[in-house]
Amino acid sequence: MHLKTILNRVQNFKSFVYGRVSWVEDTSEPTIEAELRPRANGRARCSGCGRRRPGYDTLPVRRFEFIPMWGIKVFFVYAPRRVNCRHCGIRVERMPWAAGKHQLTETYAWFLAGWAKRLSWKEVAEAFRTAWDHVFSSVEMAVAWGPAHQDLSGIEAIGVDEIAWRRGHRYLTLVYQIDADCRRLLWIGRERKAKTLLRFFRWLGKDRSNELRYICSDMRKPYLKVIAKKAGQAIHILDRFHIMANLSKAIDQVRAEEARQLKREGYEPVLTNSRWLLLKRPENLTAKQEPRLAELLRYNLKTVRSYLLKEEFQLFWSYKSPYWAGQFLDRWRARTMRSQIGPMKKMARQLRRHRPLLLNWFRAKGQFSSGIVEGFNNKAKLTTRKSYGFRTYHAAETALYHALGALPVPKTNSLEPRAYLLHILERIGAADTVEKLEVLPPWNVDLPRFEKKCAGLSQGQVGRFNAAYHLFSEKSLQA
Repeated sequence: MHLKTILNRVQNFKSFVYGRVSWVEDTSEPTIEAELRPRANGRARCSGCGRRRPGYDTLPVRRFEFIPMWGIKVFFVYAPRRVNCRHCGIRVERMPWAAGKHQLTETYAWFLAGWAKRLSWKEVAEAFRTAWDHVFSSVEMAVAWGPAHQDLSGIEAIGVDEIAWRRGHRYLTLVYQIDADCRRLLWIGRERKAKTLLRFFRWLGKDRSNELRYICSDMRKPYLKVIAKKAGQAIHILDRFHIMANLSKAIDQVRAEEARQLKREGYEPVLTNSRWLLLKRPENLTAKQEPRLAELLRYNLKTVRSYLLKEEFQLFWSYKSPYWAGQFLDRWRARTMRSQIGPMKKMARQLRRHRPLLLNWFRAKGQFSSGIVEGFNNKAKLTTRKSYGFRTYHAAETALYHALGALPVPKTNSLEPRAYLLHILERIGAADTVEKLEVLPPWNVDLPRFEKKCAGLSQGQVGRFNAAYHLFSEKSLQA
């Protein structure tokens, strides 16, 4: 079977035909070149307005990299025409396989962008023997296309938080959609100031902001003020994740201060190596840690009293009614203020200031939690680590949108492209006849239709995708 036949089946271009397909000998690695040429009497389209225009001249031959076949690099070879457009002037023609001066075909760019969600950009470049810049430009293309075509309707619940993306207190404000049917990164902003979150609400628009029903955030004053101003109708939730995290920080501060005091006064160092004993939940302690904690609790220390106050506060989350939860909170806060433990008193005052927002957790029936947001934040931090950090804000923004944004991708005959690609990889290795190839084009495939909102592969599908690709590669190399 001719390679030209395969290319016509899987990558057919209107108004263009494949010419000579040749093996290139004088390259450092195996390379196939496929010549493209216009159909007879076909007029070129202006890359500006898209209309057919008369020709002006022909530029030198260019090479466009396509998806490797059988581990062999494939290039499309074409001499672009220039047209004389009365609206746009002298312009290079529109080529359906590539945009502008890009060296990659769009098909290959989407292919690399798909793999860049699962591997670091460096690993993708090494796996497919291409340049890191090519992977980055492919991800840029996907991130530029996705937000312009994503569905922003029906957003009812969002989570707001910040992460440090570089040393030196360089922060990003991240806004996530946390609805039960769609969880994704919506927006990224530089810094963690009030004006940062104001930009998000301007981006979202007044109408969609008024449709928000639930908002989760921490206790940062700039966030609280902006949310109250721009989405006052929403139930603003300060949930257990952030509250318990702040309580743990208070206990750690008490422990560190008291340990230094005991050391200065010459007492037994009972608090040495006790940090995780106090921060862990009792049910998460190891067999060695349980007796150590029991021994520590025998001492009348500020650290021990702080720990007992924290564990008592865990009962707060077991209430169903906001009223009774509020009663418990008031009693706990009064006991904490009488404890004369500075960091715990500070925490009690914080809870008093934010009492209505804290009780909103019960009004929302615990169905929305910033724990979801923290899960996304962990993925965001993993994304930056996986890519060995980013030197520029643009690179960090691009990687995070790509990894967490659940961005849509272009439709292929209304098919979901990643599912279609999986389908192809599972079958093309055995397609040794024309009849077997005939069933592979998208118009002959019976697959789930494209879903615009929160499209993505499950873990099982990802595994099948990876296995199918590696199997296809092995079979192809053997052949």
